[in-house]
Amino acid sequence: MSITISRNEVADYINHEAPPSDWHTVTQEQINQFADCTLDHQFIHVDPERAAETPFGTTIAHGFLTLSMLSRLSENCNLMLDGVYMGINSGFDKVRFVAPVKVNSRIRAHAKTLAIDETKPGQFRFKTQISVEIEGEEKPALVADWITIQLIK
Repeated sequence: MSITISRNEVADYINHEAPPSDWHTVTQEQINQFADCTLDHQFIHVDPERAAETPFGTTIAHGFLTLSMLSRLSENCNLMLDGVYMGINSGFDKVRFVAPVKVNSRIRAHAKTLAIDETKPGQFRFKTQISVEIEGEEKPALVADWITIQLIK
């Protein structure tokens, strides 16, 4: 569950590390659906027999699938301002795909708030460092600096 803070508490949450998100298992069905949606049917994603012959030994999720999962994974590790009525994804300052997510791996997000700035009255810009952990792996799937906007009443 996300943490709700008041605008007066913003400074207290710079460098705040949220508890990790819930685990999510990346299935072959999800990978195939993403391939269909993006028209990216490269064999390392959708052909288990051919992918078994690669150094990965199995199919892997698209990096962009893992990135797209941030919306879901971050639901319970977000900071939310009291009175927020709209949140906007503003993009990323940095995204790095560090390690592949093999089919049936479990992933979860870790979030650290780097900055919160009131850019206009009632409009706050959050910069959050997000990493996606792969259960049992040393390296994360990805690390990103995510920019979001929250509008409050």
